[in-house]
Amino acid sequence: MALLSDSNSENEAVLDRFSSVYPLSGNAKLGEPFSVEYKFEKEGSGDLLLLAHPLHLQLLSKSESDVTVLDDFKYKSIDGDLVGVVGDSWLLKTEPVSITWHSSKGVKEDSHDEIVSALSKDVEGLNSSAISSTTQSYFYGKLIARAARLALIAEEVFFFDAIQKVRNFLKETIEPWLEGTFNGNGFLYDRKWGGIITQQGSNDSGGDFGFGIYNDHHYHIGYFLYAIAVLVKIDPAWGRKYKAQTYSLMEDFMNLSIKSNSNYTRLRMFDLYKLHSWAGGLTEFFDGRNQESTSEAVNAYYAAALIGMAYGDAQVVSIGSTLTSLEILAAQMWWQVKEGGNLYEEVFTKENRIMGVLWNNKRDTGLWFAPAEFREARLGIQLIPLAPISEVLFSDVDYVKDLVEWTLPALKREGVGEGWKGFLYSLEGIYDNESALEKIRSLHGFDGGNSLTNLLWWIHSRGMMWKSNKL
Repeated sequence: MALLSDSNSENEAVLDRFSSVYPLSGNAKLGEPFSVEYKFEKEGSGDLLLLAHPLHLQLLSKSESDVTVLDDFKYKSIDGDLVGVVGDSWLLKTEPVSITWHSSKGVKEDSHDEIVSALSKDVEGLNSSAISSTTQSYFYGKLIARAARLALIAEEVFFFDAIQKVRNFLKETIEPWLEGTFNGNGFLYDRKWGGIITQQGSNDSGGDFGFGIYNDHHYHIGYFLYAIAVLVKIDPAWGRKYKAQTYSLMEDFMNLSIKSNSNYTRLRMFDLYKLHSWAGGLTEFFDGRNQESTSEAVNAYYAAALIGMAYGDAQVVSIGSTLTSLEILAAQMWWQVKEGGNLYEEVFTKENRIMGVLWNNKRDTGLWFAPAEFREARLGIQLIPLAPISEVLFSDVDYVKDLVEWTLPALKREGVGEGWKGFLYSLEGIYDNESALEKIRSLHGFDGGNSLTNLLWWIHSRGMMWKSNKL
């Protein structure tokens, strides 16, 4: 028995034609960079009919896959139309994403002095003793990733004197976590589920935002990996000493095969059918799994690719880059709500420009930590952390302008945090550099993972490429 997609008798005929064969299992393989191959085992005779969601259809390589797309055979779903595809082997290919340490076009030379001035103050403010009072892995990770950004920005503006102090700070703040000597928290290996958890997470299911029950692993560890990647880049000897611990952190969420590494499950957070990550762990929810921040998911795989670059590991670069690309495409399709789009119902599209939390079975405009009307938080949580890869995630300038204009009225609300304003202004800087720069200069505070230096770097590295609609 099969559910008809609609009352069209032709669709019933399609089901009849392929009724003699059905799938038993499927396997997804990450082989060549920026590609995913699906192979389905089937039972029966004849060709296999399956359904593809919109991102599958966008990436499906018809020239390299023996498949036929039945454009008129479709079912409605919360993810968009599911369209019939005939064939038991699919090849999905993305456009390559460039993984870089620095901005793609460089920083305007006449802005170096302003950035160096802010950079000097931010670097001078680094204090490894003060950071030790922050014991939650998420917030600690943001702080060390913030410092790592300062080192890379120093490279871009040729202020090399700052790098040594950042290096010392990163060593002093990262080593206790890798050596198990940090006071108040630390990483532990969980043999039951085969993964890394934190001490706080092991003692309390709500500790570290549920890290002990496998919530948000790619978010937290992604920040640590970003900081570690930068430290390995500027201090290769340190990197060699801590390579085993670094790879263990990465493999917690980006292990490709349990046959070659049985310590960790395969791609813990990434869904190879949906082509994006889920942040929810072991907790069961009525509406299934969920993910709030796509940008922090992107950061995790981006940071892993940087780890590969720092260690000269081509396979890690390939896997990290591919997952980064897929996560970005999924975010642009399902989290970034385009004006006039037909993926969601008209009333939802009219009232929203960005998702709050995306669930298996629902789309939520609210956040875990804020209501739907906090639009600045909804924008910010889909942008943090601000880094070179953010250029790709928000490459559609027309959409960025719509998103910023939709968000700006929320700043009239009393009590809007300066940190969220900084992220909003950074996106405004993509199409109105001067206005955004003036607003950023007037900020009195910044998100824990951000800094004045980072915002100035972003604004002053927006070039002529942002005049076009796409990168």
